[in-house]
Amino acid sequence: MFPSLSLSSLGLAKLGASMVVFACLFAAAVAAPVSFYSAPFERHPNAAALTVLGRALFSEKALSASGRVSCASCHDPARAYGPPDGASVQRGGVDGGTPGVRAVPSLRYQQDTPPFTEHYSESDGNDSVDQGPVGGRTWDGRAASAHEQAALPLLSPFEMANASRGVVVARLRASPSAARFRETFGVRVFDDPELAWTGLLWSLEVFQQSPEDFYPYSSKYDAVLRGQATLDARERRGLELFNDPAKGNCAACHISSIRRGAFPQFSDRGLLALGVPRNRTLPINADPAYHDLGLCGPWRTDLRDRPEYCGLFKTPTLRNVATRRVFFHNGVYHRLEEVLAFYARRDVAPWKFYPRDRSGRIRMFDDMPPAFEGNVNKEPPFGGSPGARALLSAREQADIIAFLHALTDGWPAP
Repeated sequence: MFPSLSLSSLGLAKLGASMVVFACLFAAAVAAPVSFYSAPFERHPNAAALTVLGRALFSEKALSASGRVSCASCHDPARAYGPPDGASVQRGGVDGGTPGVRAVPSLRYQQDTPPFTEHYSESDGNDSVDQGPVGGRTWDGRAASAHEQAALPLLSPFEMANASRGVVVARLRASPSAARFRETFGVRVFDDPELAWTGLLWSLEVFQQSPEDFYPYSSKYDAVLRGQATLDARERRGLELFNDPAKGNCAACHISSIRRGAFPQFSDRGLLALGVPRNRTLPINADPAYHDLGLCGPWRTDLRDRPEYCGLFKTPTLRNVATRRVFFHNGVYHRLEEVLAFYARRDVAPWKFYPRDRSGRIRMFDDMPPAFEGNVNKEPPFGGSPGARALLSAREQADIIAFLHALTDGWPAP
């Protein structure tokens, strides 16, 4: 129901916005406790009012301890709600200068992300096939909904650095957005801090379901799917390589075809271990004992005793990937060319990506303890022995990158 409502119409942003927002709220209500959506506000705003308020709150720096950080500071609207620059991590905290621990993901095209489950199966396929852990938001999938995700940076010591929900509400009450917040929910909304907290998260959640902002489907590839444009020769070759299971094999995780009437999000919402190199420029990695293992910790704690999940991170959407300047959960790479080279040559030329130990032996997958190396994905384009030929040549990598540029929103349709 939800994907077909949100994607099948060609005039989505102009004709179906209200239906999409309703569908998103319905889907979220199913996944979240009923009490969140039935909070006793004095006024009951519609989706349009919540979107306007959420947009303002998204850029409200007064909600941070430093007064210098907002959601938009890290999730830049001008860059597909991803990082504003090429820094591996963004800065926040009480002083506004504390470095984060992970690269900032894009918030676009997350509207159909299901809550995390350890055992996922396609509803329109073979339900007996367990696809393993899927869903959730953030790199480790620990947020079940957009409002749970919105709460995390507000309370994170590396981001907006508020000590508690009550502190956030107090900052909101004293902020330039307070008047609009009262207009939306009622003049006495701040009398109950928990009610105000719910209103804050609800507004941010509904704003993140705004089609024109978060899933406009306005790339060249979308125009191709609508029959309004054609890929050029390089883009076509790149798409073929992207889909070929014996070459790029990208579509195995970054789904590129229309399914159930829905335009592709270029992510299967799964979690995978890629064994990317340790980013030694991150201050937190100065401690050799520290390892970010994604699904099994340290920031997600409910699966810390599941070694088979260590090193797994969410598969991000590749829409607007060409606008990014930082890649993977630890921000170790800053150019698409570096990313494609890693995929193509990780196993056949590991000396290009990993350090050597004291004995001179290459320490592959150096950002995770050796006990978890078996979790690392070996499917194409990975695989092969050191010194073997890569599955993707330099030209083929360039062709895939050419196709990825066709996934950038805002293409000037004829």
